[in-house]
This record gives sequence, C-alpha cells and structure tokens, in this order.
Amino acid sequence: MMYGIVAFALLIYFICWFIISKSKRKYSLVDIAWGGGFVVVAWVGLVATDLITMQQWAVLLLVTLWGGRLFSHLARRNWNKPEDYRYVNMRKRWGTKYVDIKAFLNVFVLQGVLLFIIALPITFTFANPNESFMWWQWFGVVIWLIGFIFEVGGDRQLEHFKKNPNNKGKLLTTGFWSVTRHPNYFGEALCWWGIFLVSLTGLSTLWLILSPICITLLLLFVSGVPLLEKKYRDREDFKEYAAHTAKFFPIIGKKGL
Repeated sequence: MMYGIVAFALLIYFICWFIISKSKRKYSLVDIAWGGGFVVVAWVGLVATDLITMQQWAVLLLVTLWGGRLFSHLARRNWNKPEDYRYVNMRKRWGTKYVDIKAFLNVFVLQGVLLFIIALPITFTFANPNESFMWWQWFGVVIWLIGFIFEVGGDRQLEHFKKNPNNKGKLLTTGFWSVTRHPNYFGEALCWWGIFLVSLTGLSTLWLILSPICITLLLLFVSGVPLLEKKYRDREDFKEYAAHTAKFFPIIGKKGL
C-alpha cells in the first residue's frame, strides 16, 4: 500500500515538473526536481504511516535536509540559465516528432523510476515502523553528516570560486576539492549510505543496499563524474590536478576511484 501511494505521489510530482519545464521550454529543470522528490517521498510516508518512531523521524529529518538543500541550490543555479547542454543534445537526437512524449518518458518518467528505487529505504522505513534504534543506525547518522558536509562544503566553495572574476577559466583545487575531484558527488553518495544504515533493521532488510549502490554507480559511471571528467580531460591543468587528487573517494584511488 505504502509503495503504491509513494509511486502515485511521484507520478503527480513529475507530471507537474514536466508541465513547468514545458512552459519554460527547458527540460533541464527536471534536475531541480531530483532533490525535492525525495522530500516528497519522506513526507508522504509520514502522512500515510500509522506509527511514528524515532527511526522515521531520523529518516525524515535527514532526507528533508539533504533534499531541501539540493532543491534550493539547483533552483538558484539553474532556474534562469539556458538549457543544459545534455538536454540540448537529447533534443537533437529525438528529432522533431513527438518531442514532448519522448521527453516525458526518457527524462521525467525515467527519473521518477530511478528516484523510486533510490528512495526505497525511505518508503520501507515508513511502511514498516520499527521502534528500536541500533548502533549502526547512529553510525548511519554520522556517515550522513560527513557526506552532507562534503556535499554542501564542495558546492559552496565552487560557488564562491566562480563568483570571483579572477578565477575565470581556472580549476578549483583547494579545500574539499583538494582531497577529491568531486566532493559534492562523493558527499551525495555518502549521504545515501548513511540513510541506508538508518533504515536498516536487520539482515532481512539488507536488500535496501540497492539504494546506495544505485546512486553511487549513477554518480560514478553515468550522470555525474564521467560528464565532468570528459569535459576537462584534455586540459593540462586538469591532468596535473588529477595526477595527485583522488577521483571520487578521498585519499585513496587517485588513479581509479
């Protein structure tokens, strides 16, 4: 029942964002919807549950802080900007026939499905109230906090760096960016490993690990890291930066992950 309610809420949510994006003639606005979608799942779960536990409050707080911050950050950055080049390229591949249908299915529905899968720990927590709060759940809160610091810190440092005209054309290689080339993406993945641990109630719920694995693989190999690495890989300053800075995981994996 809970899973159906969440799926329906996400469908309505992404239909609304499709209408907004179509009116603005900018499908890339769906990126803003990503963080907010998880907040929708958490609050729909809260309303639909019969018993509210400490575990549920923890998940609600962590997801709302993470998703709300990401929603706000991307809205400020992308709302009035031209459409992202990724979506421009998509339009070119789609041609001129049935563009709206292709966009709805390939962008909005696809993101909705991915969001539903990654949000499984949230939905499960509200569908199966558990009044205990174990040591690994506290550890999950700590992991989430470290990830949140990396993500927010990395985004803020990059935002301030770009505001300085003297930095035009330069790479940010200090602060969080000195220990990983993608602190914001690393932080996002870590947040979801933390949320997974908070949602975990025993060995029977280990299948929820699908969520953090999915978001980590997406960031590492699909939508996050690869696009930026490809964009800068031919620059000499980036090659030098990459030679001594971890790609994703801080400290370790400088030539790999």
